Parts: sequence; structure tokens; C-alpha cells
Amino acid sequence: MTIPAGLRRTVLRTQRDTGFLAAGVLPHLALVPVWAWAAATTARTGNWLLTVSVSAALVLLGAPVLTAVQRVRYRVLIGVDVPRPAPAAPERRTWASTVRWLAATRPWRRIGYHLLLGPLLALLELSVLAVAAAGSAGVIAYAWSWALPTGIRQGWFGCLTQLPAYTAVGLLLLCALPWAARAVARAEARLASGLLGPSRAQRLQERVDQLAVSRTDLIEAVDAERRRIERDLHDGTQQRLVSLAVNLGLAMATRPDLPSDAREVIARAHLEAKEAIAELNDLVRGLHPAVLEDRGLDAALSGLAARTPLPVRLRVDLEERVAPGVESVAYFVISEALTNATKHADAMRAEVTVHQVGEVLRVRVTDDGLGGADAAGTGLTGLAKRVGSLDGVFHVSSPVGGPTTITAELPCAR
Repeated sequence: MTIPAGLRRTVLRTQRDTGFLAAGVLPHLALVPVWAWAAATTARTGNWLLTVSVSAALVLLGAPVLTAVQRVRYRVLIGVDVPRPAPAAPERRTWASTVRWLAATRPWRRIGYHLLLGPLLALLELSVLAVAAAGSAGVIAYAWSWALPTGIRQGWFGCLTQLPAYTAVGLLLLCALPWAARAVARAEARLASGLLGPSRAQRLQERVDQLAVSRTDLIEAVDAERRRIERDLHDGTQQRLVSLAVNLGLAMATRPDLPSDAREVIARAHLEAKEAIAELNDLVRGLHPAVLEDRGLDAALSGLAARTPLPVRLRVDLEERVAPGVESVAYFVISEALTNATKHADAMRAEVTVHQVGEVLRVRVTDDGLGGADAAGTGLTGLAKRVGSLDGVFHVSSPVGGPTTITAELPCAR
């Protein structure tokens, strides 16, 4: 006879949940002798101070061991992982740091679980196990009742017509067992996750740390991809355009006998090739200037200031090279600010200041243009988002009539 798949899954799940509950009885009752001894000793001797001290020491020593046992029980028997609280960052032990550690880890949750909640959970587990034992005994009452002596059998069951009632009750208990075992196991899993695992503040902090690491990895991946595209354009497309321009120039120089129409076409193609090279150079510099990666922010800003069509006073004060992502964001903030000053503000001069104060890189760009820059505009909003991706601060001051000042503060701790 083939057992239906649903029934087979129910039986296996009930066996797993019942075994899980049976394995939790002893750990949940482990601290009962401690407080029972404490209560009895205090009532007998009246020395509550010594009794409480010894009991507290035993509880503090036993709680971590019981927590580890419970984590193994949950993981092995029902596949629930109760994470360990993240270790606190090392710092000098003071009263303030101890209070912060207690507020973050909340060890009394685990002590309360083992000391107060454990006996109640053990009572529930024993109840479920009693249901399983009574149900099994009732179902097989016909079999084991005949093994009893006649006097005992008649005293327990009376006449044989009462045996079907015991069997029916046993079947009902076994039918209720999967639901009861599953409900208690789920309740224990939720309680353990909330009391034995990290606190809500710790979980939020761990999630924030994970998101910060993920964001940093994403920024670095995008920056690396930008550098790869820059190299491909510089080493591939740009070189082909240069070769094309050289060949067109050679054709014009070495073939003076060409018809005027052909020379005009070649000259136009030569001019367009040079313009395409210039545009490609601007595009490559906009993606990721090679000098920024090779020589750092100071050299890249010097080249940017030299290419800007208005006088730029540049001051760079860096203790050392900062992270590539920070260099890239600082460069593009300054580049966009100078472009806006040239194209939109009719500025006559600009001043760029970059200096490092501790673990913060401060960037300041000022121009004497018309002002009135819209901080909600597309360009400045993009810069603000780019600075914000590094947890930086972006500020624009641009009253009508000028001057316009763009400030960015970027964390640069490695």
C-alpha cells in the first residue's frame, strides 16, 4: 500500500517537531534547580544576600552555555538559525561604554528567557509529549491491554466494550498532535529569535553596515567600469580616429594632383576627424581622466584649470592621496562647477580650494558670475546625489548677482 505524499510529509514533520520539543525540555529546566535552591536556602537560613549572589553567578555563567545549546538545537533539528549578537567594537572600558554595551546587547533578554520563560516552555513541551504518548497508547490499547494480567486489565478498562473508546480518543489526540507540535515549535522559534538573537537595534545596525558595504562595492564597481570604458576608448576608438586623420592629412600632402572636388572632400573629412578626436578627448576626460588615476587629484585639477577658458585660482592641500572614489567625486564636482561658471554664469574668474581636514575632504568652488543658480536643477542635483553616495554633504550658495559658491565635504577615511 502506498502512503499518500501529504500524509507522509505530515508524519515526518510531526516527528521532527516532536523530537525538537523533547530535546528542549532539559535545557529549559536547567536553571530551575538554581532558583529552587535559592528559594529553599533563603527560607531556611535567611541569608538572602549570599544566596542571591551565588545564584546570580550561576545564572550568569550558565546563560551563555544554554544559549549556545539552544542555537544548536534550533539549527540542527528544525533548521532555524538564531544569529549571534555582533560583538561590540573594542573600546576603553568605562561606565559609559558598559552602559552602551548593555543597552545594545540587552543580556537580560537571554537571562529572562532561560530563567523565567524556560520553565513555561518546558511545560508546553511536556504537554505535547504527553499528548503524543497518550494518543499512541490509546491507538494500540487493544494490543497492550491483553498483555496485562486479567485483574489489572479489568480494573483499568472494565469490560472489553470500553476499548474502542480509548482507541477513538487516541486517534483524536494523534490527529491533534501535528497541529499542537507545529504551533509550539513555531512559537519557540519566534521567541528564540527575539530573545536569544540580536536586539532590534543591533539588527538595524548590522543592516546599515551591510548596506554601506554594498553601496561602497557598487560605487567601486561603477568607477572601475568607467575606467575600463575610458581605456577602451583611448586605446581603441581614439587611436583609430587619429590614424584616420593622419592618413587623410598624408593623402592631401602627398597627392597634389587630386581634383579640387576630391581635395575638398578629403579636407572636410580630415577636419571632421580632428573634431571627432577632440570630442572623444572631452568624453574620455568626462568619464575618468587618466591623469586622475595615474597622478592623483592635484595633477588632474591642474590640467582642468588650464583647460578652463577663464582664470582659475587653484589651491590643493592634501596630506596623502585619498580613495579613488573620493577623488573621482571631488574632480567631477569641480569640473561641473567650472563648466557652469563658464557657460551659464558669465564669470570672469573662479577659485577652487581643496584641503583635507582630518578624515574629511573639503571642496570649495567660487565664481564671480551672475549667480541665481537653481540648486534643484538637473546638474546640481546630480552632483548632490553623487556626493551623497559617499555620505558627503553638498551645499550651494548662489544669490542673484553672485557670487556662487559650491561646497562639498567628502569623508575620506580609508
